[in-house]
Formats: sequence, structure tokens, C-alpha cells
Amino acid sequence: MTNQLLEFAEQLSDVREHLTATPRSIREGKLKRVSGIVLEVEGLPLSIGSSATIVSQAGDLSFDAECIGFNGGITYLMPLDQVEGIAPGALVYPASTPVDYGGGYTTKVATKPLPIGDALLGRVVDGLGRPIDGKGDASQKMTRQSRTILNPLDRTPIHEPLDTGIRAVNGLLTVGRGQRVGIFAGSGVGKSVLLGMLARNCVADVIVIGLVGERGREVREFCEETLGPESFSRAVVVAAPADASPLARSKGGSYATDVATWFRDQGKHVVLIVDSLTRYAMALREIGLSLGEAPVARGYPPSVFARMPELVERVGNGANPDGSITAFYTVLLEGDDTNDPVADTARGILDGHFFLSRELADSGHYPAIDIEKSISRVMPKVSTREHLMSARRVKQLYSRYMRGRDLVSMGAYVAGSDPELDAALQMWPKIKQFLQQDMDDRVPMPETLLELDAIAPSQVDPAANPNSSPALQNIRRV
Repeated sequence: MTNQLLEFAEQLSDVREHLTATPRSIREGKLKRVSGIVLEVEGLPLSIGSSATIVSQAGDLSFDAECIGFNGGITYLMPLDQVEGIAPGALVYPASTPVDYGGGYTTKVATKPLPIGDALLGRVVDGLGRPIDGKGDASQKMTRQSRTILNPLDRTPIHEPLDTGIRAVNGLLTVGRGQRVGIFAGSGVGKSVLLGMLARNCVADVIVIGLVGERGREVREFCEETLGPESFSRAVVVAAPADASPLARSKGGSYATDVATWFRDQGKHVVLIVDSLTRYAMALREIGLSLGEAPVARGYPPSVFARMPELVERVGNGANPDGSITAFYTVLLEGDDTNDPVADTARGILDGHFFLSRELADSGHYPAIDIEKSISRVMPKVSTREHLMSARRVKQLYSRYMRGRDLVSMGAYVAGSDPELDAALQMWPKIKQFLQQDMDDRVPMPETLLELDAIAPSQVDPAANPNSSPALQNIRRV
């Protein structure tokens, strides 16, 4: 009798285990059609942004995807990675559904927010937050970021400059903590050189770098050579190269922004570098066109120009006055066309822009920043009066030289006929030396102001100016 009871108890335990392991109800759909990079699924309604798992009929392959739209009974999915080996009729499940892959029922959860935390420092992850540096998974040591819309009235005003370590930027295009700057450049104009200088030289607690849609070989070069060991230890690199799916590339830009906002909310001064905003827009274009959106400007659908401000407006200063995000976005000018739709939109939503000149780059002038076309909209708020006057004078001399250099080179100019041009010619060697800088050199802000004042004295008495900074007053005494 006792043996029978024991046997019956074992049977009950097996039944209980089977009932626990087996899902009571499973929602599933079937893959009906593949149109480009969009998967059309029938019989599985999903909400926008929710994740799904695609399982082959043999059960040996599975892929993660995300819902990007629907039409009636058809749900449109886009895979997060490359999809191969999927045939018509493949089963599609919500990501949280237990699925039997042949070894029992398991659950793939891809809907959780991406991990964010201090454990990301010194790491390289892909656009989905997965480590790709071979250092193991650190997600257990990190939290999950909940994205919220910041009230514009809660933002801390920009009131202090950011020391970039670059003379031309510190002196003539001063950047404030919390500013958003676009770096506009064609291909091969020195964009990577300038980004490397910013990543190494900026005075910040954390550097977040989003490599979106760029060449895959540049990821390792940027981490090992451009950043270096010292800068890499305080950096987070999010790599979504050109061979990643459009969804992964778009998520790469968004995830890099999430990481930067998390560190900002912890009271850190963050420098966010996204290379590039154009590739991010191109990924959105691929997604929008795949859904059937009508192109409105050079193949870009309207959703692209709606998503770009959403990304940019998440950075800047937050409610915590101890933290900030200073963002630099590269914008590619196709054929050096400054009227490119993405470039035109970026100029309107950013707080300044640096134009890189192909003419300067071809002449060996680095960083190849065109001072005449570039502007920092917050410079008057973070610079002293004497600094602004000196910078204005240098820009005037630079502009006058550029307009008159052809006359001088042809021998058509007579010295003394234009006092402004004479002054520009006299100061040009110093101005040119000031604007050029080796990529391995770092020039701090006080030294920059000293050199700027030597070229064009402000002629303002610091003692009579109550808004003069103590640093500049000390520089002038020296």
C-alpha cells in the first residue's frame, strides 16, 4: 500500500510539473509575406514597439523582431538582426510566450528596456545593448531605463562653458554645457579627426559615443586608437555599423541617448557624440519606405523629420543642475550640399553648427572648421564681454583676409589702400596658427583666451567689467 501511495505521489508530481511547464494558451501567427526588410504576419495582433519571436517550422532557428505597423489583420514586423533560413508559414509568437524549441518550453523576453548603469563604462555594446567586446554580460549589475518626457520649464539653463581642448572651438565657437552642436561635413573632410579630438579633450565625467551606420572597421580603431586607454575607461561605445539592420541602427542612436540621459540624471557631466545623425535618418527612411510611406524630400518620408527632433530634444540639461549632456551630432553633406534635407532640418533643431571646409582640409588645415559659416548660439551666454569682443575681432580679420586674398596673390593690392585688409594681412600668420591644432594636442580654455587676447585685445578693462571671469582677469595680469 505504501509503495502504491509513493508511486501515485510521483505521478502527481510529474503531472504538476508538466502543467507548470506547458503554457495554458499560446497566441501565434504565421509569416505570410516578406517585402524587402518587412515581414508580414497574419493572425497575431501586436502593439507598436512590442517584440516578437519568429521560429522556423523545424524549430531550429529563431529570430527577434519588432512591430512597426499594422493594417487590418496584417502585422508588420522588422527583424532586429539579419534573417536567413525562414520559410513561408513560420510561426510568430509574442516575445514573452513560452515556446518549445525541442528541449522544453522556454521564454525569450526581448521586450525589457535595455540595461543601463555604471557597468557600461569602458564597454562596447551594439544598438540593442548587447556586449560585443567579449568582456561578458554585465546586465545583472545595471538597471532598466524608463524614458520620460522632460518638461521644458524644468531644464536648467545653459550658464557655463565646456572646455573642449580645441583652440578654434574654445576661442571663437565656445560651447556651453548642455548645448547641442551639429558637425556638418562631406566625406573625407576631417570629421573623424575632430570627433577624436572632442572625445579625448572634452572636460566631462562620461563620454557616450554612438557609432550609427558607419563603417564597421572604424569601431575598433575609434576605441583603441582614437580614444586611448584613459578616455576609454570613462566612455560607453554603442556600435550599430552599416551592416546592422535598419531597426538596429535606429535603436543604436536612441540607446546611446538613453545612456547619456541616465548618467546626466545621476549628476554627471556627459558628452554625447553621435556619428552620424544622417545615418540615423537613413535608417528611419528605410523603415518608413518599407511601410509604404510616401517620400517628400529626396526619398525621405515625413516620419523622419518628426523623429529627429524627438531624439535631439531628449539631450541637453535636465532638472538636476549638477548634470548635463553636451551633444555633438555629425551630419553628412552628400556632394557637399548644404541644402540637404537632413542638414537643413538639423540646423533648425540644434543650438549651433560647425561647418568643415573641404578647401581647408585639402590644404592641410586641421581641424578644417570654416569659421565664417560656423556658429555657436549659446556663446554669448557663457562667455565674458572681453572674450566676445576679441572673438568678434578675430572673425572680422579672418573674413577680410578671405575676401582680399585673391587681390593680394595677384599683386593687384596696394598696401595702405585698405587699413582693415592691412591689419588682416599683418595678423594672418597668428590667426592661422591659432586655428590649426595637431590632433594629439590639448589647449585648455585659459590658454586659449590668452592666445586670443594676444591676437586681438578686447580693449576692455576687466576691473571695470563686473561680469568678467576671474580666470580671464588672472590671464590679463600675467
